[in-house]
Amino acid sequence: MPDTLTRERRCELLAAAEHDEIVPLAERLLTEGAFPRPTVVKPPEVGMVVLQVREPVEETRFYLGEVLVTECSVEVDGVPGWCMREGDDRVAALAGALLDAVAAAGLPARTDIDSLCAAIAERRAAEDAAEWADVTATTVNFEELT
Repeated sequence: MPDTLTRERRCELLAAAEHDEIVPLAERLLTEGAFPRPTVVKPPEVGMVVLQVREPVEETRFYLGEVLVTECSVEVDGVPGWCMREGDDRVAALAGALLDAVAAAGLPARTDIDSLCAAIAERRAAEDAAEWADVTATTVNFEELT
């Protein structure tokens, strides 16, 4: 992952991580004492957020519906961490917030977090490419008669 990984991008990738990717890393770093004791600012809370999308032709925005999410906030060494994940996985939301705070604090464990983010980005790119390959097969080519 390049050094230009923004906090927004890191949060996006941590939110997209599978439970089995994000939770073991957070548990390992916590067990190893890789960062100071975290403070839970807002415990994992399940709620709903409105999903807003843009209509592609007129580019008008509209609300498609609501999505179930879990949100959590922590602090590590005075640095805030935050995570919002789709679904009701409270443990993964807490792990995501913890990893966000550790990375934002610039602690040595950030390299492990950046490696996880790189793996998630690669997986998502491969999934997107596979989806586009499936969609491309259904493309209809029209010829104009003159």
